[in-house]
Amino acid sequence: MELTFSFIVPVYNRPQEVEELLQSLCTQTVSNFEVVIIEDGSDIACDAVVDRYKDKLQITYLFKSNSGPGPSRNYGMQRAAGNYFIILDSDCILPSHYMKSVQEALAKTYVDFFGGPDAAHKSFSSIQKAINFSMTSLLTTGGIRGSKNSVNTFQPRSFNMGLSKDAFRASQGFGKIHPGEDPDLVLRLWKAGFKSRLLEKAYVYHKRRISWSKFYTQVHKFGMVRPILNQWHPDSKRLTFWFPTLFLLGCIIAIIAGLLGWFLPLLLLAIYILMLFLLALYQTHSLKIALLGVVATAIQFYAYGVGFLKSTYYVGWRKFNPKKKFPQLFFK
Repeated sequence: MELTFSFIVPVYNRPQEVEELLQSLCTQTVSNFEVVIIEDGSDIACDAVVDRYKDKLQITYLFKSNSGPGPSRNYGMQRAAGNYFIILDSDCILPSHYMKSVQEALAKTYVDFFGGPDAAHKSFSSIQKAINFSMTSLLTTGGIRGSKNSVNTFQPRSFNMGLSKDAFRASQGFGKIHPGEDPDLVLRLWKAGFKSRLLEKAYVYHKRRISWSKFYTQVHKFGMVRPILNQWHPDSKRLTFWFPTLFLLGCIIAIIAGLLGWFLPLLLLAIYILMLFLLALYQTHSLKIALLGVVATAIQFYAYGVGFLKSTYYVGWRKFNPKKKFPQLFFK
C-alpha cells in the first residue's frame, strides 16, 4: 500500500507558532503531504497565517469548539486525506530532511506508529534550551524513552508522532485526559498488537514552555497524570516514576542530616548537581544555559514529584475518582 501523509496540528491561540511551523514545512525536500490545522476554539485564530501558505502547501484548515488537544487531533485525523498521520504540536519547527527521513524509514521497516526525538533550535531562548536539556538528559529523564533499535520499547509523544489510519481507527485515537493522552494511546496500541519504533533522524525542534511558571505547571500535571495512567494500565507501572519524588525526599533528608553534622548526603547531592552542570555545559557550550539547566532540573523534579505524590495519595491510595478529584486534567 502506498503511504500518503497528513500532518495533524491542533492549535490554540498561537498564530505565530503556526507561522514558524508552516515556514519549516515549506523547506521540506519532499512535498507530497497534506497539512491539517485544527483551530481548537481559539480566541486568536491563525486563519490569516494559513491563507498566506495555501499556494505553497496543501492545507486543510478546520475550526471547532474547544475540546483540548487529544480530541482535536482525532477531529483532524477523521477528516484528513492521508492514510498515515504525523502529529505535531504547534510549537515545533521541522528540519528540512524530516519528511524524507520518515518516508525512507517506513519504506525500510514499516510500523503503525512511530515517534521522533526533539532538539533545541539555535534561535531558542536560553530558558527554552535549558528546559530542553532537563527534559531530554540522561541524568534527568533517562534520555530517549526506550531502545533506539528495538520495536515496541519506544513510547512516542504527541509533539512528534506518526500514526497509521488503521491504528487510529482501531484505537479511536486520543482520550480526553491532558496531559497523558499520548502514553495512554501508546499503551492501548501496544495492547491491540500494533508496533512502534523510534525514527531517530525524524527529530523536531520543540520549543516547549517559554517561562518557568508555565514549565512548572506543565510538569506538575505530568506528575499528577502518571498515577492515573498506572490505574488504567497496571502493567505500565515502573519504579522509575517514583524517582523525582524520592529525589525530593532525599534532598530534605540531606539538608536535615547536614544540620545534624552528617554531610555525606549533601556531598552526594552536590556531586549530582555538578554532574548535571558539567553535562549541560558539554552539550550546550554555554555557561549560562548550563546554570539554567540545573534550575530547570530542580523545577522539573519538584513539580513532577509533588504532583505524582499528590495524585498517588488521592487516586492510588484513597481511590478517589480521578475525573472528580482532578477535573483540570480532563476535557469534557
